[in-house]
Amino acid sequence: MDWRKLISAQRFGMEDVDSRRQENRSEFQRDYDRLIFSAPFRRLQNKTQVFPLPGSVFVHNRLTHSLEVSSVGRSLGNDSAKAILEKRPELQDSFLPDINSIVSAACLAHDLGNPPFGHSGERSISTYFSEGRGLELKDKLSDRQWQDLIHFEGNANAFRLLTHQFEGRRKGGFAMTYTTLASIVKYPFSSSLAEAKGKFGFFVSEEESFRHIADTLGLKKLNDDPLKYVRHPLVYLVEAADDICYQVMDIEDAHKLKILTAEETICLLMNYFDENRQNSIRETFTRVSDKNEQIAYLRSSVIGLLIKECTQLFVNNEEAILEGEFEGTLIEHISERASDAYKNCKAVSMKKIYRSRDVLDIELAGFRVINTLLDLMIDAVTSPEKAYSQLLIDRVSGQYSIKAPELYDRVQAVLDYVSGMTDVFALDLYRKIKGNSLPAV
Repeated sequence: MDWRKLISAQRFGMEDVDSRRQENRSEFQRDYDRLIFSAPFRRLQNKTQVFPLPGSVFVHNRLTHSLEVSSVGRSLGNDSAKAILEKRPELQDSFLPDINSIVSAACLAHDLGNPPFGHSGERSISTYFSEGRGLELKDKLSDRQWQDLIHFEGNANAFRLLTHQFEGRRKGGFAMTYTTLASIVKYPFSSSLAEAKGKFGFFVSEEESFRHIADTLGLKKLNDDPLKYVRHPLVYLVEAADDICYQVMDIEDAHKLKILTAEETICLLMNYFDENRQNSIRETFTRVSDKNEQIAYLRSSVIGLLIKECTQLFVNNEEAILEGEFEGTLIEHISERASDAYKNCKAVSMKKIYRSRDVLDIELAGFRVINTLLDLMIDAVTSPEKAYSQLLIDRVSGQYSIKAPELYDRVQAVLDYVSGMTDVFALDLYRKIKGNSLPAV
């Protein structure tokens, strides 16, 4: 693959329009700004990341997580571009110097498709179709459409959100650049080709969109399969930024919520460094006595270390990445010491954080709320002649294709509607539908 072709300022849905403007912002900075000011991005402030939305202690939600991932992604892109340009100065007149802006924008968008109630949101949607009343639709849809539903994937939903032509919106949705769109697709193949873990990058409805983007950018096909491509190289940087942030920040949040003690947290993060660096950090601690500040300093040091290692890995493996031959993620190839520390943090997170009572409670609530909303909305679009169905359909915003002629399109419109909800909106609608609360009189 060729960097000059891989990085394009062409906008999706505006292929026949010269979208360039005479202004100081690059096209990729415009991508970033469009996302920042968009309603779906703004709604992330009320979507659970891992822990329930804050009470007296503020922890990460989807919005703060996305902003931090974007910040780390910008550093990864900036450092990688500088290093590659030192090796290949002939690319100075290409868009390669802009990859910090591209990665930063893609990081902002990477969680846009995730439903409410944290990581359980995806599972509750998938299991509604694979285990719940949604099973009744199996014989009414094609096998490929059915795979979309039982393997519902937030990453694929983000790509749909950014490219799908919703009713009442201009062609091309957000009209993002091809390169920013390709940079969020971690699994560049359809649900029909999903791996055992069920991950994929785009739904049946967006297959042609992704194929057009991939072919235009020159993404390499795998085994000449028309629906399976290698990743765009910048996906590795977006993924690394996410891996760095969620693992390190979840540990810090666990300390704030007293799931981990200060001593446990410091020990987990200290393990990333050799003895000399640990001594230097302890010297800094003598001047910073507050435990929260010590952990914040340590957290920033770990992020800095991982940025440096992932950048070096990306640059050192540039040729293999461009050939589509690099295996795994960047974080899987970091140095042995850092890798051991990362795996240790991950193991502790699985045992003490992701299985903590508060996290399980929000997942249980999410399952009940989402399943109930899907149950009623799916029934409404499959039996629109019912009086109650009409009441529910009329409540949905006109931007969703809730009255589309094809069943699959109507079901997708329901998923667009439900996955776009905030935790609070979903819970409020659930209570109203169940008759547990009424609008204020």
